[in-house]
Amino acid sequence: MITAIVLIKTSVDRIPEIAESIAALDSVSEVFSVTGSYDLIAMVRVGRHEDLAEIIPNRISKIPGVAATDTHVAFRTYSQHDLEAAFAIGLDS
Repeated sequence: MITAIVLIKTSVDRIPEIAESIAALDSVSEVFSVTGSYDLIAMVRVGRHEDLAEIIPNRISKIPGVAATDTHVAFRTYSQHDLEAAFAIGLDS
């Protein structure tokens, strides 16, 4: 499995709609709205490097409101922590 971390700049007034459109794509496992110079981060997981060429420039980048992407391909995974637990803010206590 190949994992790509895609940093995404969007139209700020449409972040929720754009995030939902990206999250609905087959190879996208999570989308986070974040602070900083990017608006969203998408985790893309595919079987082949060629699949990245389909999902990122041909699908994510063409969603209305997506202004730019910056893609980072992961070499290794060093932790198997549950992402939900890693990003939990303690609202369930």
